[in-house]
Amino acid sequence: MSFSLRGQFLVAMPDMQDERFAHTVVYICSHSEEDGAMGLVVNKLMPDLHFADLMAQFDIKIEEDDAPENSAYDQPIVVGGPVETSRGFVLHTADFVTPENSVNISGELCLSTTMDVLKSIADGHGPSHALLALGYCGWEPGQLENEIFDNGWLTTPASTDLIFTTPMDKRYTQALKNAGIDIAFLSSTAGHA
Repeated sequence: MSFSLRGQFLVAMPDMQDERFAHTVVYICSHSEEDGAMGLVVNKLMPDLHFADLMAQFDIKIEEDDAPENSAYDQPIVVGGPVETSRGFVLHTADFVTPENSVNISGELCLSTTMDVLKSIADGHGPSHALLALGYCGWEPGQLENEIFDNGWLTTPASTDLIFTTPMDKRYTQALKNAGIDIAFLSSTAGHA
C-alpha cells in the first residue's frame, strides 16, 4: 500500500449492512499497511451522556464562567466506535498539545487520550475545538481496503468544520455534499475499473 487515509473521512455507503456503521462519518486517525487503521465516528451521539456528566464521573470541576461560547464544554460526546467503548479519546485542534500525550494527525488536528486534555477543557484552557469520543473503530491490515473495494465506504477529504461546527444530524449528508455527491444519486452497486 503506497497511500494512507490518515486525516481523511470514511463515509458509510447508504446500504451499509453493519448497523454500528450505518450513516456514519469516520475520521481516520491512523492507517498503515503494517498496523491497519484506526478512526473515530464523528456523527453518532452517545445517548444520555454529556461533557459535564463525564467530568463529574472523574471528579473534575468545570469552571463554567471560563468556558467560552462554542467551546468543547458545549460539545456532545460521540460513540467513537465499537472497540473499547469505555476508553475515551479527544480529537481536537492543534492549538492545544501536550508533546508526551498528543498525537498530531494532520496540521490542524491532534488526538489525545489522557486526563490532562479533559482537565484543560474543564478549566477553560483547552483546545479551541474538541470532540470527545468513547470507543473507536479498528481495522486489521488490509481489512479497510477490502471494505472500500467492496463499496462499503466512500473516502473524502476531512473538514474541521464538519467535525466541530456542523450539527450532528447533518454531518453525514454534509460529508457527502463536501465530496460533491447527492445522496439521492449515490449507488452502492458501482463497478470497478
